[in-house]
Amino acid sequence: MTLGSKVIKDPFPRLRRFYNRNLFPASAVVYSMTMNLKDLRYVIAVAETKHFGRAAARCFVSQPTLSGQIKKLEQELGVCIFERTNRSVEITAIGGEILQHARLMLEQADAISQLALAHQDPLAGPLRIGAIPTLSPYMMPLILIPLRDKHPQLKLVLSEEMTHVLTQRLRNHEIDAALLATLVNEPDLTQIELFKEPFWLAHPSKHEFYHKEQITLDDLKNTQLLLLSEGHCLAKQALELCQTDVSGDMADLRASSLETLLQLVGAGFGCTLVPALAMRGSWTTDSGVIARKLELPQAFRTISLAFRSSFPRREALHALCKILLSQLPNTVQALPQDSSW
Repeated sequence: MTLGSKVIKDPFPRLRRFYNRNLFPASAVVYSMTMNLKDLRYVIAVAETKHFGRAAARCFVSQPTLSGQIKKLEQELGVCIFERTNRSVEITAIGGEILQHARLMLEQADAISQLALAHQDPLAGPLRIGAIPTLSPYMMPLILIPLRDKHPQLKLVLSEEMTHVLTQRLRNHEIDAALLATLVNEPDLTQIELFKEPFWLAHPSKHEFYHKEQITLDDLKNTQLLLLSEGHCLAKQALELCQTDVSGDMADLRASSLETLLQLVGAGFGCTLVPALAMRGSWTTDSGVIARKLELPQAFRTISLAFRSSFPRREALHALCKILLSQLPNTVQALPQDSSW
């Protein structure tokens, strides 16, 4: 040690060595981390897509940016999160554990943001709503303008996916709520039934059903039924209602959208079930399709709103449901609502 220009000998060298050895061992490393939530989102995106290019597109960044940030994070942590080859990307064992913590951190960050929004104004800011493809094109046009007029500060962010994707996105805090047509058995989700939507039967104009006054369940069991592709809940509901299966030449003839399915009906390939709200579509005129309401007590589906039980902006969801129910046509049946949720 020095004092001015004079050198002074350390009076306690043994004591100083003891403290350095026991309080600051060589194995104790202090990290200066620059990890942020954006890096964690990149990790989650790559883990879910198993592809750096698709992950970058999902995160709206370039692939070099995403790859560079993940590589930097791996260097800081001193572990490999992903095992990379020219053909595949797989998450490592330690990467899987990091992924679990990353999801929890993003969930908590999202909860903080939502809590702040709820405190400021629950009816302001973005509200991320998902809907199934057989509902979204017919339901959303009914509510967008009334919702904007009633709550101009509430910005609806819409996405359209199949049920299993929407429930996964709910769990991942990627959306706030989802409009579904099936019950989900998720302990962390709350589901509120909104309305019953009857099924109509669509058949070709030259079909034998054209001359029948009423379509019975036996008629449905014996008809050639056209379905949406696997993953669509409407396909499963149609099979359950008609108590039949799909076999023969039509087994592989499935459509990815309801509009395509109705084009097949118009071309004479068979019959299909159509939800009541879809009766407002353009296909109802000059398409060679006849649509008839099924007078069967079980011929309907129940539309519900699912959301995380921890979601703090309940007032925004109440506002959305109130507008939605007020805009329903008389072809569907609104269900009584309990305002306590």
